Amino acid sequence: MDSSWVENGTLAPFASLSPEPENSSSGSGSPSPSGRVPQAGTGPGGSPPFWDTPLNQGLSVFVGLALCTTMLGLGCTVELSQLGGQLRRPVGVLLALLCQFVLMPLLAFLLALLFALDEVAAVAVLLCGCCPGGNLSNIMSLLVNGDMNLSIIMTASSTLLALLLMPLCLWIYSRAWINTPLVQLLPLGAVSLTLCSTLLPIGVGVFIRYKYTRVADLLLKVSLWSLLVTLVLLFILTGTMLGPELLASIPASVYLVALLMPLAGYASGYGLATLFHLPPHCKRTVSLETGCQNVQLCTAILKLTFPPHLIGSMYMFPLLYALFQAAEAGIFVLVYKMYGRDAYKQDPLNEDEDTDISYKKLKEEEMADTSYGTVTREEHNSILMEPAQTAL
Repeated sequence: MDSSWVENGTLAPFASLSPEPENSSSGSGSPSPSGRVPQAGTGPGGSPPFWDTPLNQGLSVFVGLALCTTMLGLGCTVELSQLGGQLRRPVGVLLALLCQFVLMPLLAFLLALLFALDEVAAVAVLLCGCCPGGNLSNIMSLLVNGDMNLSIIMTASSTLLALLLMPLCLWIYSRAWINTPLVQLLPLGAVSLTLCSTLLPIGVGVFIRYKYTRVADLLLKVSLWSLLVTLVLLFILTGTMLGPELLASIPASVYLVALLMPLAGYASGYGLATLFHLPPHCKRTVSLETGCQNVQLCTAILKLTFPPHLIGSMYMFPLLYALFQAAEAGIFVLVYKMYGRDAYKQDPLNEDEDTDISYKKLKEEEMADTSYGTVTREEHNSILMEPAQTAL
């Protein structure tokens, strides 16, 4: 562990936890050489710390609204007519449980130990590893001709399972750093409350999909764009307002973890799907679902539930993870488009299962739907109208 970084950026703010903060903040203590804490965002010239500025409060509101929009879009992908079949054959739910709450938390824990991360970085990494799947996996699964039914049911079920399993996994794996102040003050109740608050927009999205399909398609597009816009704006605002010192204060080991963690998730997800003897397009889907985390949820939890003077610059970790997971998934898609597209033949998990659901509209909406009401001339005495299946 980088002791200088811990002394200057992580352990110094813990003085505010003492019973007499006035004495600890006075000149009696030994200040850091630079006179400021880079992670906390204290500006030069004695400016107030970043967590006390209107910018930080505005970012917190922005992150909360973006999370609601993302969860609303997630609810808009859920087809109630598909839930019955998935409950009768819950392969997707089982895969979501194993991928998101067994493989990814374990990978995050092992990487944190391997790179000897301090407690602040370790908690940020563990929190990201314990998060459910995100909407990015649905988009990427569509681009690699994956099983969209499986992708959406894994994303939705992992989000619901996170209400219980995410705090549990975070508590279990954080025991390695139990003697540190941050882990002792771990706000598991606030994390659970934030997760429960996502149920309302998800439920509204499911209702809109059931009652107003066209509105649900529009909201789905808005949520997908908000995913990109939120990450870009957070990265730009944080980088420009706080300067390069913020990114420079993050150890190189954290960057390596952000690079390796989604890659390990993609590989382990594909291996798990192979053990389940799934067809190739389902293997690609499970792989992307495993490595793509809900970084907006992770960012919101870090920003809204953890004390900002304790978490410091580590709320940037989900943004770094999002950058690398999107880049690696993009390479995945590119390789598939170049070499693997004709090598795989899609065999659905169930022959009577309709996999043409919500996201396929985003891919096919520009094409005229000429399949409905097709006229066949196989019989000379009568004309048979055969309505072909259309996307739901």
